Amino acid sequence: MSEEPQKIKVERVQTGVRVEKRMLKVLKALAEYLDLSLGDLLEGMVLYAFAGKPIPITDDVFEKIETLKKVYNMNYDYRSAHQFIEEQ
Repeated sequence: MSEEPQKIKVERVQTGVRVEKRMLKVLKALAEYLDLSLGDLLEGMVLYAFAGKPIPITDDVFEKIETLKKVYNMNYDYRSAHQFIEEQ
């Protein structure tokens, strides 16, 4: 019989992080689709990224992400990470 993972007490804080508008819309919609808070979604993504692990996303979730990107006109991807310029 396997043991339950040990719970880790954390302190969460509000933050004023600036994020590209269309990306934020996709992230919020994805969190809603997965029945997660936006914070929980981001924390999970960061934990996997910091461990150098692929984020465990199923094919149906990838399809949903692609649909949401079209809905919110998020017409860029990871290759654009350092190409953003602020609108004036």
